[in-house]
Amino acid sequence: MPTHFESLATLSTPLVRIEIDGAHRHVPPHYTVAAALLESGTLACRSTPVSGAPRGPFCMMGVCFDCLVEIDGVLNVQACMTRVCEGMRVRPMSGKAKLA
Repeated sequence: MPTHFESLATLSTPLVRIEIDGAHRHVPPHYTVAAALLESGTLACRSTPVSGAPRGPFCMMGVCFDCLVEIDGVLNVQACMTRVCEGMRVRPMSGKAKLA
């Protein structure tokens, strides 16, 4: 699958290790979670509560809320507004948003 991201093999910056739905990834520390999802080929990070339609990062600036994910057990986190950090665990959300 072609990608529009820089080759991670050629980057001189150190990478951080994150987990996306059980799979380990190494990404640059300047990536947002949404960028890491897209770079990994994960296009959908949640499903809608009514139809179950897949949703993924869309606006990339925190307006649309289509990129909600669970990060380290915290629900309803906007992937496009959250920078990756070492050891982060990202999981997709499905159905209705759960309130804490």
